[in-house]
Amino acid sequence: MTRVKSNVASRAKRRRVLKLAQGFKGPRRRLWRAAKEAVRHSLQYAYMHRRTRKRDFRRLWIARVNAAARSLGLNYSRLMAALRKANVELNRKVLAEIAVHDPGAFAALVNSAR
Repeated sequence: MTRVKSNVASRAKRRRVLKLAQGFKGPRRRLWRAAKEAVRHSLQYAYMHRRTRKRDFRRLWIARVNAAARSLGLNYSRLMAALRKANVELNRKVLAEIAVHDPGAFAALVNSAR
């Protein structure tokens, strides 16, 4: 049986994990075992939160559009139904941007939807 030296591969693996742990505090940055666990958790959180970010932004856009619509005497669901019926194909992100930055244009959209 030949002797296998896995030194190069294991050192590279450790170096890769410790590089990902830069910016962490204390032993989570320096020590292999703590860094390995911290990096594993951080990658899990990053994966999960890439998905929840989409939900959070959609909720924010809906809240903004709803607030702007209510100031014009209409609620969110009625506004979206009216826009759909009027063949206005703007998504929630664009509607929220218009509502925040250009209230006049948003009012014109609401009037065209009515």
